[in-house]
Amino acid sequence: METLKERRRSKAKRRSQVNSGEGGDDFFSSGEHSVGTEEVFNSCSAIEEATETVEEKRIGFHLLKDLTSLDKDITPSDIEKLKERGFHTYESVMYATRKELIAIDGISERKIDKIIHIVSSYVNMGFTSASEIYVKRKDIIMIGTGSERINELLKGGIETGSITEIFGESRSGKSQFCHNLAVTCQLPVAKGGAEGRCIWIDTEGTFRPERIVQIAQRYKIDPEVALDNVSCARVFNSDHQREILIEAAALLATYRHSLIVIDSVMALYRTDFQGRGELAERQTHLGRFLRHLLRLADEFGVAVVMTNQVMANVDGSAMYGGDTKKPVGGHIMAHASTTRLYFKKSKGEQRICKVYDSPWIAENEGRFAISSDGITDVVEDN
Repeated sequence: METLKERRRSKAKRRSQVNSGEGGDDFFSSGEHSVGTEEVFNSCSAIEEATETVEEKRIGFHLLKDLTSLDKDITPSDIEKLKERGFHTYESVMYATRKELIAIDGISERKIDKIIHIVSSYVNMGFTSASEIYVKRKDIIMIGTGSERINELLKGGIETGSITEIFGESRSGKSQFCHNLAVTCQLPVAKGGAEGRCIWIDTEGTFRPERIVQIAQRYKIDPEVALDNVSCARVFNSDHQREILIEAAALLATYRHSLIVIDSVMALYRTDFQGRGELAERQTHLGRFLRHLLRLADEFGVAVVMTNQVMANVDGSAMYGGDTKKPVGGHIMAHASTTRLYFKKSKGEQRICKVYDSPWIAENEGRFAISSDGITDVVEDN
């Protein structure tokens, strides 16, 4: 049976074979992977220059700017109007409802229907055989957590292209875990990374660039480059939290990203909507935000990691040995998250990560430690 390191090497090899064609991202070419991490991430400007030559089919999406060459009725002005509302790719158009698209000011229904008709021939929205899905899932990139024990628990790390929710009490290690991911996502695939930038949506003022610097030094990445590869937005209300995803989509379409962090997803909703009278409105607003997040994960293949708070569990299960805490957000949050991880504080700087819910990972738990270097394995006492 393959070890995690062997699986990463084989994925990196397959990836380098794909990348070897012309028109690929020069910065992330197979030749760069052979050198040390500090050399691979030597210059942030190299990423910016390389984004102009990224081969869109290889990275899984088609930019809307190409539509102007496919139909003379579609103008650059139409493309700009779509981009202003967060639609940058063929996939984003196909994932949206017709109602959403015709609501965009300045584009007629007739033209919207024409755009949908054109892009539908490029995006597969039908059935795919299970064998094809199985083969594709073999190449899904996992972002290393910094702890080999937790990587093993999660079958390789944090899965890209899906949503991972991390919930737990204060000081359970949620934000520290995300800071570590913001650095490891930049590493080459062979080193447990995903070769992309990070978008960080900060709702509680917990983002600390100093931690990025400390963790980058552990992985021998130039701290300035590591910081430049993280785009952070401080949001102040639930409307702002939803609208910032439009700006995030523009970044995802321009530069290569591998991770979106929301820390934390429910903090603003708990203050903006209060009491049972506003519960339905809160859940509707939250559902739209989560749907947009899932759309971005599918569209750009990025990992979405969102931290969440907990509340007292007052149902009958707590009386019979069940958990006394449960994540905030209700059923909408539960259904939107692909994998749910429950973090608990242990002795000292040790924390426990429990797989709370997952479609493919068995319920289990493992310990990790928080140090000045970030997330590490627990050093057992002799």
